Amino acid sequence: MSLEDALFAELCRIPLIDPHTHINPHAPASRTLDDILGYHYYTELAHSAGMSKECLAPDFDPKERVRTILGYLECFDNTVQYSWFLEIARTFLGFERERVTAADADWLWNAAEKQFGRPDWEEHVLKVSNVEKIFLTNDFDDPLEGFDRERYVPCLRTDALVFQLRHSEVNDRLARATGVVVKDEESLRTALSELFNRFQKKGARACAISLPAEFLPEPEATFPSEQIGAFQHYISDELAVPVFWLIAEKCDELKLPFDLMIGVNRGVFRRGVHQGQDLFDQRTSLIQYEDLFNAFPDVTFPISVLTSSQNQELASYAWIFPNVVTSGHWWYSNIPVHIERDCRARLQAVPKTKQIGYYSDAYKLEFILPKFNMYRRILARVLADDFVRDRGWTETQALELGRMLLRDNVKRIFKV
Repeated sequence: MSLEDALFAELCRIPLIDPHTHINPHAPASRTLDDILGYHYYTELAHSAGMSKECLAPDFDPKERVRTILGYLECFDNTVQYSWFLEIARTFLGFERERVTAADADWLWNAAEKQFGRPDWEEHVLKVSNVEKIFLTNDFDDPLEGFDRERYVPCLRTDALVFQLRHSEVNDRLARATGVVVKDEESLRTALSELFNRFQKKGARACAISLPAEFLPEPEATFPSEQIGAFQHYISDELAVPVFWLIAEKCDELKLPFDLMIGVNRGVFRRGVHQGQDLFDQRTSLIQYEDLFNAFPDVTFPISVLTSSQNQELASYAWIFPNVVTSGHWWYSNIPVHIERDCRARLQAVPKTKQIGYYSDAYKLEFILPKFNMYRRILARVLADDFVRDRGWTETQALELGRMLLRDNVKRIFKV
């Protein structure tokens, strides 16, 4: 067994805490193969390769949708996303052939129906994947009831509060969730206190937001002076910055890490598939957040950037700012060539205690294993080359570093 293989095998023994997912805790595992191939990566790639969006309509037969997407699989079987699907098919469905083709549609559908229908399927996937805890992405009005909050850890997602508060529908939801009708800064502070306190009592361990390239949080930003009901008469930019600042204050007060996912430009491909319209925007820079990082030295900011080209800047900020942490490899950076380069750079530049190695960003449990395996293979190679061979570390020392990135730092930073 090679050194890389030995390190990979040991890294796989470390129980995972996945610090960012979109898992629905009420239906965490897939129920049909449509839940797997309906993941936006596959619909995006198939659509990019020429597939019509007709099959993605809600009333389209799910089995036929799977057949249609599989019909385009050979167009993108060179991608890492195809390798995730192949690993899922082999690990969870017992698929034994070398490649998946459209001809396998019926076999895969029937195997998925049999396996996914097992009453112990959720437990089986968690056991095989060696996952202990999974962080959620919870809307602010999520009741956080009806699931095991020790296993599925709540995380308050605040995008709607920051960027859509002027919309009456969002404002009404906030009023129902908190019992406070928001019409000015004072009532908003009261509502946020109610909201954050409820989330903390329900076991939330983080707050999170995705931010566009042009967003510039400034401490001097103030709310409009007039008290106009529910803020509907103001444009989003007038509210976004002061609301964001109030949320940072609540994170400071309650000692919650504030995950920032920076650089997304929404709706670039306006005719794209669902969740397949957004791209990165290289106009962003972390210098836009200097006031935030300086103003809240006691708030930990795990930072994800959408493009690998921004990794040097992120590593530099984590090098200098005690409260900035590198977090995972997000979205368009979640490709092996980018992960390996970025992982090496972070390990050469950033204190090892300030790195969250990876998160799956998964929508269904079955994706956690292939995604983390992709990262663990890369991490094993980096540890073998850069630390054992080049620096003379022992395998034990290298594995301790790997454990920090995969588990220990997550436990400490999020207090789980």
